[in-house]
Amino acid sequence: MKYTKLLLVVVCLFSIFQAKAEDDERLSVKTEVRVDYLREYDKNQFVDEGSGFFGSYVNIILDGKFANNFSYHYKQGLNKTILTEDFFDAAEWLYLSYARNNWSVSAGKLVVAIGGFEYDAATIDMYSCTEFWHNIPCYQLGVSADYTTNKGDDMLQMQITQSPFNNEYERDLYGYSVIWYGTHGIFNTIYSANLFEYTKGSYISYISLGNELDFGNLKLQFDFMNRADNHQTFLFDDVSITGNISYLIADRVNVFAKATYDVNKSGRESDFTVFDGTEMSMFGAGLEYFPIKGNENLRIHANYFHAFGNNTNIDGTQYDNRRLFNVGLTWKVDLFKLAAK
Repeated sequence: MKYTKLLLVVVCLFSIFQAKAEDDERLSVKTEVRVDYLREYDKNQFVDEGSGFFGSYVNIILDGKFANNFSYHYKQGLNKTILTEDFFDAAEWLYLSYARNNWSVSAGKLVVAIGGFEYDAATIDMYSCTEFWHNIPCYQLGVSADYTTNKGDDMLQMQITQSPFNNEYERDLYGYSVIWYGTHGIFNTIYSANLFEYTKGSYISYISLGNELDFGNLKLQFDFMNRADNHQTFLFDDVSITGNISYLIADRVNVFAKATYDVNKSGRESDFTVFDGTEMSMFGAGLEYFPIKGNENLRIHANYFHAFGNNTNIDGTQYDNRRLFNVGLTWKVDLFKLAAK
């Protein structure tokens, strides 16, 4: 019975694909895959278990509409083992939405509404990230309500979910979020205020400010996040900072550079993403090549980063003098359009 639900997912997807859709707007089925070759070094020593070929992501994404104002959204990571008891863990999101005029209400497994452009980007498009990004459980069950302005340049969302820090011993923990997406000329924002229970009755708060200057081919992004619990409310004691610059050359090659900084000197144990005593920095750079002109669904990438500092989380992702070189291939396919051809 171990793979029963995985088989059920495959059969359902195959049935939907065979039936196709009477209206493209009512059903969309997409798949995305990424494979990588990695070379990892720890203090100039080659790391065998962190090197070689890896199948990083295999995702199926379903979106559709029914009964006029209702829509559904489902993203399943097929490269994760799906057991009977943790089927929802392998689903990244799985929710139903109702939209009317400027309002939308959603319920199900959602992306927790935390600000910042690094956090908001699709996982399959990320190569090197903050320690916070690697440790935040960002998909949780809950409800949300969105309001979008008439011009569509601002969206405000209010959300209640299970806390990202719920566990098998404490599941009755909750998170409360307000997020603002703004698009105003070249300046874009993803700002949020969040309050998450990390144990019953005790909360940690986030203030996350994501900023982007979009000049077309050139993009500059700067994220700042401050974290503080009930007893520690000072700025800059527990923060993550990200800077990213990318430039698209002739529609085929995108070059980028990124720097991150995570620090926690709060003296508290309430932050489960960046542990107290941690101070880590990372610098990286790379490029993306799109073989098909004007089409980003096929991509070849290369990326290198160097992390240094002190990470008090022994199971953390970044550690002092870690270097990683990554070359990979990503493809994204709309199955219905492919079948139509």
